Amino acid sequence: MRKIPVFVSCPTDLSIEQNKKREVILAMLDELQMEPRAIGRSDYPVDYPLKEVYVLAKHCSGGIILGFEQIFIETGIKKRNVKTKEGIINNISIPTAWNNLEAGILFGLKIPLLIFKEDNIDGGVFDYGITDNFVHTMPSYKPSKVKLDELKQVFLTWHRLVSKKYYE
Repeated sequence: MRKIPVFVSCPTDLSIEQNKKREVILAMLDELQMEPRAIGRSDYPVDYPLKEVYVLAKHCSGGIILGFEQIFIETGIKKRNVKTKEGIINNISIPTAWNNLEAGILFGLKIPLLIFKEDNIDGGVFDYGITDNFVHTMPSYKPSKVKLDELKQVFLTWHRLVSKKYYE
């Protein structure tokens, strides 16, 4: 049986715990006969990366955005040197900028999205209400049976939209 291609936006370099969480997501894709596709993991660019993201995304029927912390700011200043400076910020987690670029391309192509983020991730596609998608909390790398069942329901709802896109 041929698997449905799904674009997965995820940093290449992850901590051990982050990678285990990613594996929970990939296992769910596999169970639903979906094939994860990602630049730098399953597909390797021959042209400039942003173009390759677009080309790959056009051949996918679904998209998953995994917002993992890539930068941690212990203390900083938000909107420095502007009149609306917001002041001191503490303990801020920032995902890869590629999450927002790839989500924008997928959204523009009207590809059904499923968005997950770690607890402290905010901004762009991870802000509630930015897209018509609910932003889900990243699953635990050892989810309980109840949490796994809840996650499966989320995936089944999204899978229905992805399947419709794939077969249209």
